[in-house]
Amino acid sequence: MSEDSAESIETRAENPNVDASDVDEVSTANTMRKRAGETRVKTWVVLDGNRLFVAGLMSLLIFGVFVFGGTFFYQYYLTDAQTADTVETVFSTMIAAIITGVTLVLTISQIVISQENGPLGDQHERMSSTMDFREYTKEITGTPVPADPSEFLRALILESKDYATALRDSVADADNETLRSEVAEFTDSLIDNADTAADRLEGRKFGSYTVLAAALDYNYGWKIFQVERLVDEYDDDISDETLTIFDDLKRALSMFGPAREHIKTLYFEWELISLSQNILYLSLPALIVAGFITTYLGGSAITGESLGVPNLIWMTASGFAVTSLPFLLLISYIARIATIAKRTLAIGPFILRDSQR
Repeated sequence: MSEDSAESIETRAENPNVDASDVDEVSTANTMRKRAGETRVKTWVVLDGNRLFVAGLMSLLIFGVFVFGGTFFYQYYLTDAQTADTVETVFSTMIAAIITGVTLVLTISQIVISQENGPLGDQHERMSSTMDFREYTKEITGTPVPADPSEFLRALILESKDYATALRDSVADADNETLRSEVAEFTDSLIDNADTAADRLEGRKFGSYTVLAAALDYNYGWKIFQVERLVDEYDDDISDETLTIFDDLKRALSMFGPAREHIKTLYFEWELISLSQNILYLSLPALIVAGFITTYLGGSAITGESLGVPNLIWMTASGFAVTSLPFLLLISYIARIATIAKRTLAIGPFILRDSQR
């Protein structure tokens, strides 16, 4: 039985008047992976894993496939390598692909860097907007806004947690039992989610995916919707004090949305620049390997075998795996960026995934 199912059964046992659909509506899992129903392996490969390491694993996979396949089809491959210059053709093509890929990545870097350039007026407007947002956040939290991105997001999450605790206490004596039950379920879910996200954010440094991953775990949009729904559904049973807490909670959650989007934008720029740097670093050894095999080795120059596998297969497999690394690194980075972008297309209480409809 899943964690969420167990929590729902426990809630219904404690509150027999609460309908099962209401419980499922209000509560959500504490992590993005559980809400999306993804496996740990897929989440690690697409999002959590180090991008260089993931690219290395894909390179090893290519190497293994080449060795395995070449062992069975070696006789045909040897004939082609000796008569049709297959090896030279493959690696000369890889040289062209590497140069084209580096040019493309440099273009991406120029686009990213150009976003940071602009006249003085634009820079002043950016600064003013940033400071206005920080001042408004200070009014909500009552303390100076942290400069560290992870602590900034953590402060907003903990502030919404405090409002949730106050909300639960404010309806504890309400006459409407359904209101008490739904608010209790909603605030318990919010507090658990806030604790999980805040713990993951604590001490994290910007530049790694861990900061954004923790922020993505906090599904603020769903919580804003629940606040609006509860206020509308139980308007006659909510006191003025409780309504004020609802408004404060909604404002704190609403501030988290643009803050997370801003951090996400900065992270995307950071990742694209890191991608450009790493591809440039990998392109040099890839070019050397491809050029050396094309110029000096070829198919007919490799004879003998090692560990029961022809040396021609070892050379081709390892050479192709190394020369593919820049492209594989591009795949690993784009997979993460595209997945994050798809899961954060909407800002505010718009639910695009089936998991929370």
